[in-house]
Amino acid sequence: MPASRPSLADYRDKRDPRRTPEPREEGREGDRPCFVIQQHAASSLHYDFRLEVDGVLKSWAVPKGPSTDPRDKRLAIPTEDHPLAYADFEGVIPEGEYGAGTVLIWDRGHYRHLKEGDNRSSVAEQLEDGHVSVWLEGTKLRGGYALIRTRLAQDEGWLLMKMDDEAADARRNPTSTEPQSVVTGRTLKEMAAKEEDKPQ
Repeated sequence: MPASRPSLADYRDKRDPRRTPEPREEGREGDRPCFVIQQHAASSLHYDFRLEVDGVLKSWAVPKGPSTDPRDKRLAIPTEDHPLAYADFEGVIPEGEYGAGTVLIWDRGHYRHLKEGDNRSSVAEQLEDGHVSVWLEGTKLRGGYALIRTRLAQDEGWLLMKMDDEAADARRNPTSTEPQSVVTGRTLKEMAAKEEDKPQ
């Protein structure tokens, strides 16, 4: 893998490795592409939805978080590509740094492209076209999800929607009822308190 991918330039430019614990290295690629959803208590609480595509994590900030109800259309704001190693990142980004706040791994796992096969577009090509469908195999979320590009005023936005399949459940509200990290079992509040307890 190359030492640095051009698509990570924005990520690197926004972060000082001497001041933030966020990973700089790209990480390793596995046999199956991964996804991660990180709950992020920055200036406003949101969820970062990330898909491994062509050696980086394509990323969107989802203010209300993902839903299991196919009727919900969740705004997803594109952000800079992140290195694959970010899929394992949990911690506190210090005040004064870009994205300052607590980050936990709310869900993660692997995904498959629902339109893969001969003569079909890749995930990267579908993202270019503004519509991609994937099947998530996570701890909290499973089933089909679609990302669709839309135009909101002058800005580009996306919508994240649950597809109507056997994993859809309009009664579930996992962002409210399942706030813990799938890695440590801690909540954002517990993670922040643990960080405060560390010796300076």
